[in-house]
Amino acid sequence: MNRLLLVEKKNLIKASIALLITSGLGLSAPAVLAYAIDTYLMVGDYEGVMRCGGLLLSIAAVAFVSQYFQSLWMGSIGQRVVYRLRDEVFHKLQSLPLAYFAGHQTGDLISRINHDTEKINQFFSQSLMRFVGSIVSMVGAAGFLLALQPRLGAAALGPAVVVGLLTAALTPWIRSQNTTNLVSTGKVSAEVTESLENFKVIAVFERRDYFRESFDEVNRRNYAHALRAGVANGVLGPFYSLCSHLAQLIVLVYGLILAARGEFGLGLLIGYLVYVDRVYNPMRQLAVLWATFQSARAGYTRINEILEERSQLPVLPAGKCEPHAPRIEFREVSFGYREDQTVLNRVSFKLEPGRSYAFVGPTGGGKTTTASLISRLFDPTSGVVLLDGRDLRSYSAEERSRKIGFILQDPFLFSGTLGDNLDSLDGLEGMFEKGLETPVEGLSLGQKQVVAFLRAIQRSPSLLILDEATANIDTVTEKTLDRLLQKLPPETTKVTIAHRFGTIENADQIFFVNQGLVEPTGSIHHAVSRLKEEQRVS
Repeated sequence: MNRLLLVEKKNLIKASIALLITSGLGLSAPAVLAYAIDTYLMVGDYEGVMRCGGLLLSIAAVAFVSQYFQSLWMGSIGQRVVYRLRDEVFHKLQSLPLAYFAGHQTGDLISRINHDTEKINQFFSQSLMRFVGSIVSMVGAAGFLLALQPRLGAAALGPAVVVGLLTAALTPWIRSQNTTNLVSTGKVSAEVTESLENFKVIAVFERRDYFRESFDEVNRRNYAHALRAGVANGVLGPFYSLCSHLAQLIVLVYGLILAARGEFGLGLLIGYLVYVDRVYNPMRQLAVLWATFQSARAGYTRINEILEERSQLPVLPAGKCEPHAPRIEFREVSFGYREDQTVLNRVSFKLEPGRSYAFVGPTGGGKTTTASLISRLFDPTSGVVLLDGRDLRSYSAEERSRKIGFILQDPFLFSGTLGDNLDSLDGLEGMFEKGLETPVEGLSLGQKQVVAFLRAIQRSPSLLILDEATANIDTVTEKTLDRLLQKLPPETTKVTIAHRFGTIENADQIFFVNQGLVEPTGSIHHAVSRLKEEQRVS
């Protein structure tokens, strides 16, 4: 957060100067009032009273202008800080490995970017200067109280000490309740996101009741957490008000005693009461502002958890490339998504340039995991993966993207037109009437997959991975995709992951993936027989 505020250093200085002017003028007003009463009003000098009234009016006018610019500058600072913070969080999320998102709900991450940063925005834009201004006013007014009459000032500030100790004692609990509330709000967002993303499946299987009950449960828990946070945020207010009234009572009683002894003038007593209000009224505001600060602090803690995440896919120094190396080589590779789970166990194999390979096996056997390791969505827990004879970890993300194409079962296209996704249509204009100006919205699944294929092929990758890429399309579209694959450079290595054995008939080599092993198998008939045997045993 400090680095984000350093950019706003000049504006912060200007806002702070405006704050000091506003607070200083506010603190001078009671002294002018007391002087006017004791010096002019008590002796009937109304001309002097008018002069003091004009001075008070000038003080109020200047304070209004300084407070206006203070609010303007701080509001702008808050918006810019949150803009940069959201931008930083989003870019950080883009740099994190796939494993991070497997352990975090999408809705919760969205809530952190939107809801939690908004808490910070509210604090900077609306509360920070009021927070600092309240402290300055309290300290300044307390100084006036002690300077004017030390004994009376000490008595008036006694309740403030009590409420200060109470605030320090309750702060950890208030922050904890706000953190819990933000986490609960994130879970509500996650539940809504999951329901909307899977609404088609929910509607098909008529499970609206299940998701409705699930959301009701999450919403009830969030309501309870929000209620407790609201109680925590408001618990200090009554204590601050009580201490304010108690302090005014002390000043009134003790001040009248001193006035009766001739030690205190009436104007000074009135001014003293105003200064007491200048101590305790900001303190009452601090009860609200302190809760806002704790909520913003809790939000930043959740955001900072993302910012402090370190990518588990560091780029290693580039080593020497082995001559005449295979396109991909696994050397004693082991991997598991958890420490107690092994998906691949000491796997070794080679994929040569320009050849076609297929990975088959039962569901959950490790086919997609193998493809994910080839494209470095994950790193092996042991062993090494080589691309063109060089450790895959030594390639930057940009280099890997140029060399490796990955087409999934569910195609993803950028919103807009085909021109936002492709350089050209390469003879497929007949499929899309408006050419590159065709809107992405409204395309069928098959058309989207054609675009995804063409997009990958136009980059001429050294390695193309097809992960169930033709599982959900018709045979006509599949033939179109086969024609597109013929446009790949002859040195491109193709890797196909499929359950439909008809899609791998032309593979040069088939690997069977199951129980932690990746083993070459014979013909496609041998692969089918082995898969049936595995299914029978299981």
